[in-house]
Amino acid sequence: MRYTLILLLALCVAPLARAGIVDAPAANLEISLMTYGPGDIYWERFGHDALEVRDTVSGESIAFNYGVFDFDQKGFLLNFARGIMAYRMDAETTQSDIDFYAGEGRYVRRQRLALDDAQKEHLRRFLLWNIRPENAGYRYDYYIDNCTTRVRDVLDDALGGALSAQWMGKPGGMTFREQTARLMSNQPWLMLGMDLGLGPFADQPMTAWKEAFLPMTLEEGVRHVRIDGHPLVTEDTLLVPAKLTPPPDRAPDLRWPLLGAGIVLALPLALPALTRRAGARAVFVATGTVFAVFAGIAGLFMLGLWTLTLHRSAWGNFNLLAFSPFALLIVPGIWRLRHAGRPVSRLASRVTALSLAACIIALLLHLWPDFPQRNLPWLLFALPCWAALTWSFCRRHD
Repeated sequence: MRYTLILLLALCVAPLARAGIVDAPAANLEISLMTYGPGDIYWERFGHDALEVRDTVSGESIAFNYGVFDFDQKGFLLNFARGIMAYRMDAETTQSDIDFYAGEGRYVRRQRLALDDAQKEHLRRFLLWNIRPENAGYRYDYYIDNCTTRVRDVLDDALGGALSAQWMGKPGGMTFREQTARLMSNQPWLMLGMDLGLGPFADQPMTAWKEAFLPMTLEEGVRHVRIDGHPLVTEDTLLVPAKLTPPPDRAPDLRWPLLGAGIVLALPLALPALTRRAGARAVFVATGTVFAVFAGIAGLFMLGLWTLTLHRSAWGNFNLLAFSPFALLIVPGIWRLRHAGRPVSRLASRVTALSLAACIIALLLHLWPDFPQRNLPWLLFALPCWAALTWSFCRRHD
C-alpha cells in the first residue's frame, strides 16, 4: 500500500489530479503537524511524526513522514551495525496512520499550522518532489538527521527560517543522553547499555533547535511559536488519547544505583585479601571473572563503535578508561587464585592497578567544569570493583 501510494503521488500525477492535494489551489490546503506518541517497543519509544497535507474541498488528506526503513534490503543488518542506516520518506492516508497508531495505544495529535498560500505551495511542491523514488532516501542519524529533524527542517524552510531563528539561540531542556535515558527507562537493561555506549556527543550543550529531534519536543515547541505576533498553531486537537503509560518527565539518576551495584560487586572481589577459605576464593573467582569479562567486552564494543562505525554519538567514549579491553587479560590471573598458595600473575596485577588508576583519573576529570562527557555513574560503578581487585592482588593470603 505504501509503495503503491508513493508511486501514485510521485509518478502518476494525472490520475491523482482529481484527488486534490497535487493540484488544488493553495487556498484550499491545510497543513498540519501530526504527532504520534511513544510506543512500547524500543524503536517506538521516541515517537513519530508527519506533515499532513489536506484538501478541504475534496477531503483528501495525506501524511508525509520520514521514518521508513527496510529490513529486507541487502546488507541491512551489517550496514545498521556500521551506522549506515538507509531510511526513506513515505506517504499514507492520514486516517490509515491514525488507525494504526490508535491500535497500538499511542496518542495522535494534529496541530493545524497558520501558513499563508505561498508557504503552503512551497511546502507542497517540496514534499511532492521529495517523495519521488530518486529523492526519497536519506542517511539516518538518531539525533541530527531523523524522521523529526526532517519534518522540522521542511517546516522551517517553508516558514523562511522562522523556527531556526527562534530556537537556535534558546537553551534546550535536556541533553541527548538525558532524553534517551528518559524515553528508554521502561527497559532498564537496554537503557543502561545505551547510556554506557554514548560518548561526549550525547552530552553537548543543547539548544531548543537541536532538542527538536524528538516528535514530542517539536510538538511542544511549535505550540509556543509566534510569527509576526500570531501563533503558528491555529488548532491543536488530540485525536486519539494515549492508552500506554507515558515516559517520565526526567531522566533517572543513575549515580546511586550504579554506585550501590559497584559496592555490592566489590565485596566478594575483596575476599582473597580477607580470608583463606576455599569457598570465599570460589566466590571471588566467579565474581571477578564476570566483572573482568563484562569490562573487557564492553571495552571492545565501545572501541569498535568508535573506530569501525559511523555512530558518532559513540565516538571518543571516556568510559573506555573504566572498561578497557585489557580487562580480559586479568581473567587467567583471577583463576590462579582459586587455590591458596599460588602467586598472583604480574600481568594481572599491573593491568588491574593501571585500570584503577585510569578510573581515578577519569573521576578527577569530572572536576573540570568543561569536561565533555557525563559518565559519572559508570565510574562510580567501576571504581569499587577495580579497587577491590587491586587490594586482593596486593594483599593476598598465600
